[in-house]
Amino acid sequence: MKRLLILGAGISGHTAALHAWNKLKGEHEVMVVSPNRNWNWIPSNIWVGVGFMDPSQVTFDLEKVYMKEGIHFRQAKALEIFPEGNDQHHKPCVLIEYTSDGRKGAQEFIEYDYLINATGPKLNFHATPGLGPDYNTYSVCTYGHAEHAWKALQLEINEMRHGKTKRIVIGTGHGTCTCQGAAFEYLFNVEHILKEQGVRDKAELYWISNEAELGDFGMGGMHIKMGGYVTHSKIFTESLYAERGIKWITQASVKEVREKQLTYENLDGEFIDLDFDYAMLLPPFSGVGLKATAKDGADITSQIFAANGFMKVDGDYTPKDYANWSPEDWPKTYINPTYDNMYAIGIAFAPPHSISKPMKSKNGTPIFPTPPRTGMPSGVMAREIAFNICDRMLGKPEKATRTASMAKMGAACIASAGAGILNGTAVSMTVFPIIPDFETYKDTGRDLNYTNGEIGLAGHWIKYLLHYAFMYKAKAHPFWRLVPE
Repeated sequence: MKRLLILGAGISGHTAALHAWNKLKGEHEVMVVSPNRNWNWIPSNIWVGVGFMDPSQVTFDLEKVYMKEGIHFRQAKALEIFPEGNDQHHKPCVLIEYTSDGRKGAQEFIEYDYLINATGPKLNFHATPGLGPDYNTYSVCTYGHAEHAWKALQLEINEMRHGKTKRIVIGTGHGTCTCQGAAFEYLFNVEHILKEQGVRDKAELYWISNEAELGDFGMGGMHIKMGGYVTHSKIFTESLYAERGIKWITQASVKEVREKQLTYENLDGEFIDLDFDYAMLLPPFSGVGLKATAKDGADITSQIFAANGFMKVDGDYTPKDYANWSPEDWPKTYINPTYDNMYAIGIAFAPPHSISKPMKSKNGTPIFPTPPRTGMPSGVMAREIAFNICDRMLGKPEKATRTASMAKMGAACIASAGAGILNGTAVSMTVFPIIPDFETYKDTGRDLNYTNGEIGLAGHWIKYLLHYAFMYKAKAHPFWRLVPE
């Protein structure tokens, strides 16, 4: 019996595990290693951060699901990969360290035949001094962070009820952050809750971001069809901010956060202070710090992982000027080029280049978003790569028959702009392809027949219903495969 070992149980890792087990039908083993016992539907954390949902609505116990399905589970974090085995193990293996009560700190080697790295990112708060919930800002990256942020926001709202004016700053906390979409959703949900609480006039709302302009979202911006017209995402997004009285600062790299004050650097190389009463700033991402060691003990970490800690796959990592990269540079099968039984999906794979144009300040500081690789793309690549691995485990042709290049993939996104059953809104967008292709779509880089956007109450209802649909799917309830990635 062969073993597929999956490191990480987020959207990509958990999706891969469910599809692999369903396809293998018990003929081979699927094992998941995750430091967290609770699965978290991360897109709904922004609602926890404004009190619309509580943590129990966005989480469930992973081990119960895996026991029901027959998937082996270890609550542990992966420390080191031995892709050729080591002195104790002839087969490839991973060194893990348990994080569960009773076994915490104990270490074990887990052998594998095929490995999927789906560890996701390390939340690199330390990249910016003073950033993060342990210091001077809040976060919605985890359900715990979001709950903490909501408790703090309630205190600010209470003071606003008593006549105090507050400045609230939301956005990105470093020059190379990604996931601007999550910060965008939180910003507009905070604006909505302030209206609901009757204190909007007491709040000065600021958006701060490393984007070149509003509407970039780490995707270089886009042209969208909306209401029968073609509109650039910059114009669309600026109109939303202006309509709701939100001020914005773009092309900014937050350099330091002190109590009630941050300093950011702009492209002109200026360092500017911004006071605040409450700040939710997302951190940059890096790899989780996995090491790789050859059988002879040589450190091959730099061979397997990029400098940012994400695993190299079948993308073209040749250094190129921004003008010279191609959609074909992006990975298709997510196989590591050195060891063809190792894969990386979701945020765990190293992107070959940025989608947004790289920019540097006059001081040489990089200020531009890194590529988003979350949500629907993570689920799709997880499914396709799981199927390819299962084919190999079941003795079918070795060549990958399915691909999941983000340059050939579309995505749908529903960004909440205020949670409310009767007065909520959301921006509903589709984009194809995710990676712009200016050779095929010369003027816009994307197919306008499949790249569009709308905002309204219907979008909120769709996002709300999808929350429950994806939670249902993740719990592997009957007919879960009917819910798309």
